[in-house]
Amino acid sequence: MADVPQILGACDARFAPVRDAVAQNFRMHGELGSAVAIAVDGHLVVDIHAGWMDGARTRPWRPDTLVDVFSVGKAMAALCVLILVERGRIDLEAPVARYWPEFATHGKGDVTVRMLLCHRAGLPGIRRALADEDIYDWDAMTGALAAEEPWWEPGSTHGYHVNTLGFLAGELVRRVSGHGLGAFFRQEVAGPLGADFQFGVGADQDARIAEYVFSADLSSADPRAASPDDERRLLLNSVYLNPPGLSGIGTVNTRAWRAAEIPSANGHATAHGVARIYSALLGGLLVPGTLERATAEESAGVDFVLGRPSRLGLGFQLTQRERP
Repeated sequence: MADVPQILGACDARFAPVRDAVAQNFRMHGELGSAVAIAVDGHLVVDIHAGWMDGARTRPWRPDTLVDVFSVGKAMAALCVLILVERGRIDLEAPVARYWPEFATHGKGDVTVRMLLCHRAGLPGIRRALADEDIYDWDAMTGALAAEEPWWEPGSTHGYHVNTLGFLAGELVRRVSGHGLGAFFRQEVAGPLGADFQFGVGADQDARIAEYVFSADLSSADPRAASPDDERRLLLNSVYLNPPGLSGIGTVNTRAWRAAEIPSANGHATAHGVARIYSALLGGLLVPGTLERATAEESAGVDFVLGRPSRLGLGFQLTQRERP
């Protein structure tokens, strides 16, 4: 049982169990450092933080501490696409190739924007072994995805596009708006809302980025070691580890990772920043009809990639009975 550090910040009395849960995370589960922010009707009712920003426990967690929020970035990438849908710049039912002609190879000409956002495009990974540095090269990653043959018939089933959805959605945004995802998100979402959430973080921000400490049993196995006749293993290694640092293992704390735009995995934010954006979503950032469509069930059942049930809307993972 570990000691519980001082929990700082404000917590409405109605949400005292949240503070208790944070303490329990430190006491029973070895938490290093964390922050929690919750907004109700646009008002923060929880904004607390505790612990340390580094494994050596030399830097206390602060209200403005940035942390890699990994898959929260997929929702932000989808949000950018949906903003362009609302403006009539992107049609959900149009082929992706209308906006990104190179995407049409290997039978992907009929893959629609809707299929892409609800993880039915069949592109969760890249078969061809990529170089370590390709992870930081937007054109290399999106070019490889455009040239990739789908892992299943697009539209026939769904599979979590763990690390590719951000590149796919981001390239759509770039082709249509003329701006990279990081710039578009900053201009249209984070900037106007004053939300501390970034894709591509400058070195001047390093002092406030928390070190990410992986469990000791995780290793960065090389996907190129997969046997070509072991299709399932090839799929999973391609999804998570091609290039090898794609999921952040061994890369997440580097300057190169922080500077790049890897939208499915390397958005950096404060808890307050994430809460501000989701609160704005509920408060009219998207018109009610768009938000309703985005959070309606598009994909459900056993996930081709995860091998367990998942439930997805247009870029947003939805709650389900198995994972309330």
